[in-house]
Amino acid sequence: MRRTIIALFVLAFAAVAANIKLYLKDGGFHLVREYQVQTDRVRFYSVERSQWEEIPLDLVDLKRTESETAERQAQLAEETKVVVEEEKAVREARAEVAKIPQDPGVYYVEDNAVKPIKVAESKVHNNKGRTVLKYLSPIPAVSDKATLELDGLHSQNILGNPEQEFYIQVSAEERFGIVKLTPEHGIRVVEKITVIPVTKEVVEEPIEVQVFRKQMTQDGLYKLWPMKAMEPGEYAVVEYTSGKVNMQVWDFAIKPAGKN
Repeated sequence: MRRTIIALFVLAFAAVAANIKLYLKDGGFHLVREYQVQTDRVRFYSVERSQWEEIPLDLVDLKRTESETAERQAQLAEETKVVVEEEKAVREARAEVAKIPQDPGVYYVEDNAVKPIKVAESKVHNNKGRTVLKYLSPIPAVSDKATLELDGLHSQNILGNPEQEFYIQVSAEERFGIVKLTPEHGIRVVEKITVIPVTKEVVEEPIEVQVFRKQMTQDGLYKLWPMKAMEPGEYAVVEYTSGKVNMQVWDFAIKPAGKN
């Protein structure tokens, strides 16, 4: 349907552009389909009267006619180029979306293959011990200070592109982004958590990476990528609701090729 509309637009615009104003030196003009300069006369096909006619050449402002015709042809070419490029972008976006699974999760493309990242088992560590964070299920109680952690110092998901693009298929209206993890004592800290006394407001403090976000579909598929290259280290794509301590984590490490 879209291709049909675009084709009709281009054809309609071309038809309008095909009509030429044959300017006269007295300021008037004839609207013509085409014209021919023949020695001392100009022969033209009148759009108004649907017939061939002639007029003395010295009555025609040929320079203005040719100049405007050239401008309109250039405009047509530019408009057509924009429409064609827009259609190409739409086709490419559809092809890009079609490659990504519809299941909630995080994916990336490497060597033209779509690869999923498994959601990590994150744990809240406070003075009551460590509690496994269930999928989109807020921790019922957090002490004044805590950390959200992943076991191990390094992710098993090693990526060599510091400007890696990711796709996230969200299952609910949640915040999402990329955060930098802090390795320490056999674990990686995803974020620090503080509970404000009296109000019991939960403040989460991840180290956020500045990212670009692009909505790919209306039903929850987004693309995100860093605004600038990520330095070698531990990172994660995360999805969460602020203040609910329900952060889901898809961890990865940036390790450019040739680095040990």
